Amino acid sequence: MEVMETERHVQTAEIRIGYRYRQKHPWVITAVNGFLSAYFMEQPGFRVQRHFDELESGMHVWLCDVPATMHVTTLLRRLQADLPPFRFSRIGAELTPHPLSYVIDVPDAG
Repeated sequence: MEVMETERHVQTAEIRIGYRYRQKHPWVITAVNGFLSAYFMEQPGFRVQRHFDELESGMHVWLCDVPATMHVTTLLRRLQADLPPFRFSRIGAELTPHPLSYVIDVPDAG
């Protein structure tokens, strides 16, 4: 079945908005929702499974299915053109249950 073949080439990735960035620019949650909806339309295999607030960290999280050939950093660089300045960093796999987890945060966050 074609769907089964496609599913084998999909990985899970998290895109997170850091608490400080979210506090400084609360509208970015809506902007990222719109961006990811549009990205779904142009990138076969990409989809948002769900998005939620993570109460423990104060972060907003999107859990996405990403084609194995797609680079999440490319998506994040495209977001940089539409959002206030931010830096993004990858959280180590040992700290999260998923191998790909990226945090968008204020540029001076340490």
